[in-house]
Amino acid sequence: MPVRRVTFRLYPNKKQEQVLRYHRKLHKDLYNAAVCNRFTQYQKFGHAVDYFEQQNSLPAFKEVWIEYKECNCMTLQATLKRVDFAFGRWFKGLGKRPKYKSIRHYGGWSYPSKTGWKVHTTGDNGYLELAKIGSIQMRGKARTWGKPTTCTIVYRNSKWYASITIEVEKIARATGIGAIGIDFGCKVALAVTNGETHSFVEAPKFLRKAEAKIKHLSKGKRRQTAPNRKKKQKASSRWKKAQAKISKVTRKVANYRQNWVHQVAAELVSSNSFVATEKLEVSKMTRQAKKGKRKKQKAGLSKSILDVGFGMLRSAIKYKVTEAGGVFVEVPTKTVKPSQTCPNCGNQHQKTLDERVHQCKLCGFTLDRECDSFWRNPQREDSRLLSSNRKGRVRT
Repeated sequence: MPVRRVTFRLYPNKKQEQVLRYHRKLHKDLYNAAVCNRFTQYQKFGHAVDYFEQQNSLPAFKEVWIEYKECNCMTLQATLKRVDFAFGRWFKGLGKRPKYKSIRHYGGWSYPSKTGWKVHTTGDNGYLELAKIGSIQMRGKARTWGKPTTCTIVYRNSKWYASITIEVEKIARATGIGAIGIDFGCKVALAVTNGETHSFVEAPKFLRKAEAKIKHLSKGKRRQTAPNRKKKQKASSRWKKAQAKISKVTRKVANYRQNWVHQVAAELVSSNSFVATEKLEVSKMTRQAKKGKRKKQKAGLSKSILDVGFGMLRSAIKYKVTEAGGVFVEVPTKTVKPSQTCPNCGNQHQKTLDERVHQCKLCGFTLDRECDSFWRNPQREDSRLLSSNRKGRVRT
């Protein structure tokens, strides 16, 4: 059965919020203790501790630290599983060395099974019942509702959320019989073609438009007392208020981008059952540049790529096409080299990034690499320009 994740906003009272903060601190301390135990056992005794060993030691651990008896045993095992996942990524070279986490960077905890929590809703608002915490009001709306399986309590931007996974029946998503190819870009977010007509999705540039406001709000922090760990200095109340305003703007930018991504993906899938796009490694494309003359240029390019959301767009289109029973294909650009290949005769000619116009030396075919020639083409009036400013709810 397909699995969906639905996020609800929680509205706890003062007493419940204190308990939630206390449980969050307990899980953070358990995470750090498990990381310390793994490093200490290996460095001093040469013993590699695994997840099952730490899990089996939980009963004895709770006899010493009796405050953990208030937590559900499955949530403690899920926290230890997070530690095991972090070490597994480190051993495989996919992540950095696991670090101790402060309370600021620890989001929450998970209920990996159906014990310790219960949700009273049919997908539209409702209540979340947590063991030894109580019933908490929640707000949110799911497109489809099914059988709840897991629950994750998340604390982000001074607000509490419940991320619930549900098993749903087979989702019937309407789709057409068309076949399209998609090219991602920063100036034009999506260049879509079916071989005859071309359409474009303009980059919304939500972050770029909000940069001026963020810069203005950041001035409010300059003369305030900022936190300093080395000097053991806490942030002033005015600094916290200014930071809260900045966080609110950035949170809105993220919500706008997510809403736009789902709208564009749903519109593309509604009329096409075959989607081909280029295979992009976004993490490497947005990696921080090394020391050099063009470090600022690379930082600006990375910001533009992340502002469009290449990875989010690709993931949304992929799972929507798959749900509709269509086909999603990623073309390996390193092998095919579409930017170096002439679309008219197939001749390959290496070009640098500053060469924005493709001009074939063999057949003389000329084309703008950013597809600007389609904008100057009289047939552009017949192409369908996907709208990126439509109002509506997020479609999942």
